[in-house]
Amino acid sequence: MVNEAVNKPAQVSETSITVTGLRVVKALVGNPPQSVNDLAKVMGVTKTAIVAQLHELLAAGFVERFTQRPTGRGRPRHLFAATHAALLLLFANSQRIVVPAIWRAIEEIGGSQLSQEVLRRVSAALAEHYGHRLHGTTPAERLDELGRLLGEEGMLVDVAEDDQGRLILRRRSCPFIAMFEPNRSVCFLDQQMMSLVVGAPVRQTSCRHDGAPCCTFELDSAGSP
Repeated sequence: MVNEAVNKPAQVSETSITVTGLRVVKALVGNPPQSVNDLAKVMGVTKTAIVAQLHELLAAGFVERFTQRPTGRGRPRHLFAATHAALLLLFANSQRIVVPAIWRAIEEIGGSQLSQEVLRRVSAALAEHYGHRLHGTTPAERLDELGRLLGEEGMLVDVAEDDQGRLILRRRSCPFIAMFEPNRSVCFLDQQMMSLVVGAPVRQTSCRHDGAPCCTFELDSAGSP
């Protein structure tokens, strides 16, 4: 029998998950793809309840659907499996421990010089990831495009002009929250990536770690990154 993926998982956004949805995810993680009947039997709930949860989990990117094609006559059967995003959801607390530990190890091995080099290379890799997908010719156009692209990836980002006509990017969700460390070196990662992508300096004007509701970045169209 051949399993063929028919639904790609959606980009994951910051979303809530119900208690039943979390149970479905836990029933799928580490197991072969399961059918609705399989899940209903394991969880002791109705198939209708399982289907409702699977629709939400598919939309959120925590579950993907496969079609199991029959070897002879018969109808294809839908199977469901947990995505990598589901693993991240379940083990978020572990990330909060492991990632800072890795960051401290980098500092202990090579000091601030190695940390800065790591940040520089990560910023460059992210800039390469996003840069070739943008088509704007001015820094303002590219920053606006970058904001939309980040939004498509599930991040909460707004780009707009302020009262003085300056272009501001508001990042309401932080992808590097688990990497935060007291000296805040990682906070420069976003700033450097944006500067490289738009082709002009971008400076951070507020930070959630200082009590601001979100991190904001301002485009400076003069000069070079």
